[in-house]
Amino acid sequence: MKSAIKSTAKNALFLMSLLTLPAMGIAAGAPIRAVTDATFPPMEFIENQKMVGFDIELTEAIAKKLDRPVQWTNVDFKGLIPSLTAGRADIAVSGIYITPERAQVVNFTQPYLAGGLVAMVKEGNNSINAPADLSGKKVSVQTGTKSVEWLRTNMPEVQRVEVEKNQQMFNLVSIGRVDAAVTGKPAAFQYARTRGGVKILPESLTTEEYGIAVRKDQSSLVTEMNTALEQLKADGTWQQLVDKWFPTQAN
Repeated sequence: MKSAIKSTAKNALFLMSLLTLPAMGIAAGAPIRAVTDATFPPMEFIENQKMVGFDIELTEAIAKKLDRPVQWTNVDFKGLIPSLTAGRADIAVSGIYITPERAQVVNFTQPYLAGGLVAMVKEGNNSINAPADLSGKKVSVQTGTKSVEWLRTNMPEVQRVEVEKNQQMFNLVSIGRVDAAVTGKPAAFQYARTRGGVKILPESLTTEEYGIAVRKDQSSLVTEMNTALEQLKADGTWQQLVDKWFPTQAN
């Protein structure tokens, strides 16, 4: 009887070892499934058929610290959080502001960059010099972003023109189809610096912080990424990326 019990126990331990060891190996080296909307330079965009930008390089650097590759998928901004809640991705990195509403359905890493909403107008537009001047004007925004909800709540009199892509939003300003665009500070300064013909209002609408969104059931990944981010700040990598992608006041 005792030998039978011992045999059963050994078999159980053996089965547990078979289950445990592969799981540990997969967890250690499995790709981090990341979604992004690569239309938001300098944070993330496509160049020479490759994803580049501050968010892309920062995430790759974090993953390298964790000894895990990153598996990128390009989706529309409005689909980023749903990709996490549906279990199709582990993280979303795409200039995402940390908000209480989003924090209800996903976790966030510590903030990795300061930002905020700004208004951009065409050069020569003298009718809009401060956020208050947006009242009653046509303003382009990207669907699913903080800009939409902020304007709806704080400036309901603004005529919002919602578009799917970041580039469309800026183009509407450049061709005069809208009076202004409201978007994140880094993207606005990048467009103004590289394309010209537009100006950023000196007064920001908000002060926000960017974070990496993580699935609610991946709490350990949040801790690991936070540790890696601290290491990147300590060894100078983070500052090097900031200097590379934000050579002007975009930071």
